[in-house]
Amino acid sequence: MSSVAGPRHSVLRFPPAPVTPTPDAQRAALLADPAFGRVFSDHMAMASWSAEDGWHDDGVRGLESMTLHPAAAVLHYAQEIFEGLKAYRQPDGSVALFRPDLNAARFAHSARRLSLPELPAEAFLAAVGALVRLDSAWVPEPPATLYLRPFTVATEAFLGVRAANEARFAVLASPAGSYFAGREVGVTLWIDPELSRAAPGGTGDAKCGGNYAAGLAAQGVARAHECDQVLFLDAVEHRWLEESGTMNVLLVTAAGELVTPPLGTILDGVTRRSVLELAGDHGLVPVERPVSVEELREGARDGAITEVFAAGTAAVISPIVRFREPGGEFTVGDGAPGPRTLALRQALVDLQFGRTPDPRGWRVPVA
Repeated sequence: MSSVAGPRHSVLRFPPAPVTPTPDAQRAALLADPAFGRVFSDHMAMASWSAEDGWHDDGVRGLESMTLHPAAAVLHYAQEIFEGLKAYRQPDGSVALFRPDLNAARFAHSARRLSLPELPAEAFLAAVGALVRLDSAWVPEPPATLYLRPFTVATEAFLGVRAANEARFAVLASPAGSYFAGREVGVTLWIDPELSRAAPGGTGDAKCGGNYAAGLAAQGVARAHECDQVLFLDAVEHRWLEESGTMNVLLVTAAGELVTPPLGTILDGVTRRSVLELAGDHGLVPVERPVSVEELREGARDGAITEVFAAGTAAVISPIVRFREPGGEFTVGDGAPGPRTLALRQALVDLQFGRTPDPRGWRVPVA
């Protein structure tokens, strides 16, 4: 599996070309209640790629609509990838990213899987950093953040089925409040016995739009059962836990383990990896192994599983307090977010916002 390679490797620096910024009062009003994914900053980072010229035309310019030919490959064959990370306002007013090198590496992995041109890690970091520096006024005060969405789309106008010879990379910035607004007390998941997110050999470990579109139907079923999200099971046996909607799922056991399904058909989440690495600080042993729905059900009922939560960039850590399925429902613990879940979330958020020391060097100052 290899990504599309260009004829040369240009050094991408993403020079800024500022536009007139949003007036301070208007920006402040937008930052007061940004919700998630609806408000955008003044600029975007962009670069183009072609099989003939490689990566070129990089810069940070005013936010604008993208023009695509109706035959662009992304519109017909979903040849695209994306990432998600955040910029955090620090106590001294500066701005930092959190482990962006992992996002850059995953972006490259996704490019290889979707036969798109691989953006060098240093270019990914340069694009994100340049955009945040230019739009640093859009980074809100905690607990809100500036959500960053890098993506690459195949833009060649050609209806044949092959890897496109033209692509475009961009980064958007969107101030973000709570992803699960009003539901911090814990979420309820629908265990779907039929619809699957990914299969062995597929694109489950790549961050591409097709995976998310394929999950929308299951989310609709979950809402019909008055659940906040869906718990996906494996595509072969419909028995093994995979992901919680768009997030990784983790379980705390009475034996002091932090258990999560192994990689393969699920996304290698940055939050998932960080929580596993922080587990020892909270008296937990991280374990990556298959978990069956039977183990989840029985463990919740007999107390072997004491807490369950979902982890992802957008929502950080979301406690899961209840599961519903065709045969009924069951509650985790006493139906309230567990102490280990809340402690891990607080530790992670404190690291991201610069409120605690960072001995692992996960925070990366950018502005």
